[in-house]
Amino acid sequence: MKKLLKPILVSSLALLCFSCYYNEFPEEEEVIIDPGQEVSFANDIIPIFEVYNCAQCHNDSGQNPNLISNQAFDALVPTYVTEGNPNGSRLYTMLKIEEHRNVDNTSLALIKKWIEDGADNN
Repeated sequence: MKKLLKPILVSSLALLCFSCYYNEFPEEEEVIIDPGQEVSFANDIIPIFEVYNCAQCHNDSGQNPNLISNQAFDALVPTYVTEGNPNGSRLYTMLKIEEHRNVDNTSLALIKKWIEDGADNN
Protein backbone atom coordinates (compact mmCIF):
# COMPACT_ATOMS: atom_id res chain seq x y z
CA MET A 1 0.00 0.00 0.00
CA LYS A 2 2.87 2.39 0.85
CA LYS A 3 4.38 1.85 -2.61
CA LEU A 4 1.14 2.94 -4.20
CA LEU A 5 0.60 5.97 -1.98
CA LYS A 6 3.67 7.91 -3.17
CA PRO A 7 2.85 7.80 -6.93
CA ILE A 8 -0.78 8.67 -6.20
CA LEU A 9 0.24 11.67 -4.09
CA VAL A 10 2.74 12.90 -6.69
CA SER A 11 0.18 12.50 -9.49
CA SER A 12 -2.49 14.27 -7.49
CA LEU A 13 -0.18 17.15 -6.67
CA ALA A 14 0.86 17.52 -10.32
CA LEU A 15 -2.78 17.44 -11.43
CA LEU A 16 -3.69 20.04 -8.83
CA CYS A 17 -0.87 22.37 -9.94
CA PHE A 18 -1.78 22.16 -13.63
CA SER A 19 -5.51 22.50 -13.04
CA CYS A 20 -4.99 25.75 -11.09
CA TYR A 21 -3.09 27.45 -13.90
CA TYR A 22 -4.70 30.60 -15.19
CA ASN A 23 -3.54 33.49 -17.33
CA GLU A 24 -2.50 36.19 -14.89
CA PHE A 25 -2.84 38.92 -17.52
CA PRO A 26 -5.80 38.03 -19.71
CA GLU A 27 -5.90 39.82 -23.03
CA GLU A 28 -8.28 42.72 -23.09
CA GLU A 29 -10.79 42.90 -25.86
CA GLU A 30 -9.92 45.21 -28.72
CA VAL A 31 -11.87 48.46 -28.62
CA ILE A 32 -13.26 49.63 -31.95
CA ILE A 33 -14.00 53.30 -32.39
CA ASP A 34 -17.16 54.16 -34.34
CA PRO A 35 -16.11 54.73 -37.96
CA GLY A 36 -18.17 57.94 -37.99
CA GLN A 37 -16.40 59.38 -34.94
CA GLU A 38 -13.86 62.08 -35.72
CA VAL A 39 -10.69 61.77 -33.66
CA SER A 40 -8.90 65.04 -33.02
CA PHE A 41 -5.18 65.29 -32.24
CA ALA A 42 -5.72 68.22 -29.88
CA ASN A 43 -8.85 66.89 -28.16
CA ASP A 44 -8.25 63.12 -28.14
CA ILE A 45 -4.56 62.27 -28.67
CA ILE A 46 -2.74 64.97 -26.65
CA PRO A 47 -4.86 64.16 -23.55
CA ILE A 48 -3.69 60.52 -23.80
CA PHE A 49 -0.07 61.69 -23.62
CA GLU A 50 -0.99 63.86 -20.63
CA VAL A 51 -2.88 61.14 -18.75
CA TYR A 52 0.04 58.73 -19.08
CA ASN A 53 2.69 61.44 -18.42
CA CYS A 54 4.48 60.55 -21.65
CA ALA A 55 6.27 63.93 -21.77
CA GLN A 56 7.91 63.10 -18.45
CA CYS A 57 10.42 61.00 -20.42
CA HIS A 58 9.67 62.10 -23.99
CA ASN A 59 10.73 65.75 -23.85
CA ASP A 60 13.45 68.14 -25.07
CA SER A 61 16.11 66.51 -22.93
CA GLY A 62 14.73 62.98 -22.83
CA GLN A 63 13.80 60.22 -25.25
CA ASN A 64 12.46 60.87 -28.74
CA PRO A 65 9.86 61.75 -29.83
CA ASN A 66 9.29 64.94 -27.87
CA LEU A 67 5.69 64.72 -26.64
CA ILE A 68 5.40 68.11 -24.97
CA SER A 69 1.94 69.11 -26.20
CA ASN A 70 2.86 72.13 -28.34
CA GLN A 71 5.63 70.16 -30.12
CA ALA A 72 4.15 66.65 -30.24
CA PHE A 73 2.54 66.71 -33.69
CA ASP A 74 5.71 67.86 -35.50
CA ALA A 75 7.77 65.35 -33.51
CA LEU A 76 5.44 62.47 -34.43
CA VAL A 77 4.43 63.06 -38.04
CA PRO A 78 5.95 61.72 -40.31
CA THR A 79 8.84 60.16 -38.34
CA TYR A 80 6.77 58.08 -35.87
CA VAL A 81 3.39 58.11 -37.60
CA THR A 82 2.71 56.86 -41.12
CA GLU A 83 -0.54 58.57 -42.11
CA GLY A 84 -3.26 56.00 -42.81
CA ASN A 85 -1.15 53.05 -41.65
CA PRO A 86 -1.25 52.30 -37.90
CA ASN A 87 0.66 49.01 -38.22
CA GLY A 88 3.39 50.85 -40.14
CA SER A 89 3.58 53.59 -37.51
CA ARG A 90 6.18 53.33 -34.75
CA LEU A 91 3.93 55.20 -32.31
CA TYR A 92 1.12 52.63 -32.61
CA THR A 93 3.32 49.54 -32.75
CA MET A 94 5.41 50.66 -29.75
CA LEU A 95 2.29 51.29 -27.65
CA LYS A 96 1.06 47.77 -28.38
CA ILE A 97 4.15 46.04 -26.96
CA GLU A 98 4.50 44.80 -23.40
CA GLU A 99 6.58 47.62 -21.90
CA HIS A 100 3.97 50.23 -22.89
CA ARG A 101 0.88 48.20 -22.02
CA ASN A 102 -0.18 50.65 -19.36
CA VAL A 103 -1.97 52.48 -22.20
CA ASP A 104 -5.56 51.25 -22.09
CA ASN A 105 -7.29 49.77 -25.12
CA THR A 106 -9.58 52.75 -25.62
CA SER A 107 -6.58 55.10 -25.86
CA LEU A 108 -4.84 52.68 -28.20
CA ALA A 109 -7.98 52.50 -30.37
CA LEU A 110 -8.19 56.29 -30.53
CA ILE A 111 -4.57 56.52 -31.66
CA LYS A 112 -5.19 53.81 -34.25
CA LYS A 113 -8.29 55.60 -35.59
CA TRP A 114 -6.46 58.95 -35.70
CA ILE A 115 -3.67 57.38 -37.78
CA GLU A 116 -6.14 55.52 -40.03
CA ASP A 117 -7.97 58.77 -40.68
CA GLY A 118 -4.81 60.49 -41.90
CA ALA A 119 -3.17 61.75 -38.68
CA ASP A 120 -4.32 65.35 -39.10
CA ASN A 121 -3.26 68.12 -36.75
CA ASN A 122 -6.79 69.21 -35.90
